[in-house]
Amino acid sequence: MHDHWIADRTRSIELSGIRKVFELARSLKDPVNLSIGQPHFDVPDAVKRAAHEAIDRNANGYTVTHGIAELKAKIAADVHRRYPHAERDLLVTSGTSGGLVLALLASVNPGDEVILFDPYFAGYPHMVTLAGGVPVAVDTYADNFQIDLDRVRAALTPRTKAILVNTPVNPTGAVLGRETLRGLAELAQERRLLLISDEVYRVFCYDEPFCSPAEFNDHVLVLDGFSKAYAMTGWRLGFAHGPRRVIEEMTKLQQFTYVCAPSVVQHAGAVAWDHDVSPFVADYKRKRDRLCAALQPHYDLVKPGGAFYLFPRVPRGTGSAFVAEAIRNNLLIIPGSTFSQRDTHFRLSYAADDRTIDRGVEILNWLARGSE
Repeated sequence: MHDHWIADRTRSIELSGIRKVFELARSLKDPVNLSIGQPHFDVPDAVKRAAHEAIDRNANGYTVTHGIAELKAKIAADVHRRYPHAERDLLVTSGTSGGLVLALLASVNPGDEVILFDPYFAGYPHMVTLAGGVPVAVDTYADNFQIDLDRVRAALTPRTKAILVNTPVNPTGAVLGRETLRGLAELAQERRLLLISDEVYRVFCYDEPFCSPAEFNDHVLVLDGFSKAYAMTGWRLGFAHGPRRVIEEMTKLQQFTYVCAPSVVQHAGAVAWDHDVSPFVADYKRKRDRLCAALQPHYDLVKPGGAFYLFPRVPRGTGSAFVAEAIRNNLLIIPGSTFSQRDTHFRLSYAADDRTIDRGVEILNWLARGSE
């Protein structure tokens, strides 16, 4: 009855497949939850204390749009050490997703095409659509979730405005190779495209050091944040750094949308920045190794180099049907179609305690044996 109130831009956006899994799971008692895309450890105590102290000393008002000086200075020192580009500027954002929305709104005109890599973070196509752009998916399944630059070149058209890349990748856990990122950065520079790099899983690299395409192209726009490294997912604190003109426009847009990142969280973020998270990273590497060893005899999967996800192929049927069967057997996982134009895989998060992972392995291997 009230559809005439609803804008066209919302019609192409469906409810997240992750939310659908939660709906299906409501009736389960003590489900084995390997669906959640957030760390299972808690925010470090020192960071919690910093937030409490900020509240108690009344640091509760608006901050300047681009972020408080203490936090901005700490991030900027690290950014300029790694990427000494004269024109690189920084903005503190309301979450990494908030930064990405601003980046797309600042750079994409209606009808502009944005290259994504399939499988992709579930929000990417919808964020592009929200900005009036057209998402163009480049398949990575045939390349073990690595990027084939020839496929990228073939997808470019006169309407291509930007390329959105993510490493380590949600949902596959792939860490994109240094030479691939160099090639992508050089291609973007050659074609005068904005390369947007989502690096929110940056600390979770297990087999090789993290590499950003910003190392090879001064004009790469980087999005990063505190959600995954410090378990601050609900605190909504991110940052963006890149070409000054783009950051200026993102800052202007933030002023009239998010206003600023949450004030108390920015003060906590300044403390979080100095916190050593390497024990968490080492623990997740161990979980990855155990999980891969347990599932590889029964599942076709690519061992991930980072993040905290596996993206196995289902042993039979579609990803959606297999996930529904898993949920009926008390296991929460996410169908691959949430992150892809294909429905052949599922996403498993190992951001969980070892007992939960062991229970999940038992159910998954039992389900796989049903098709052998």
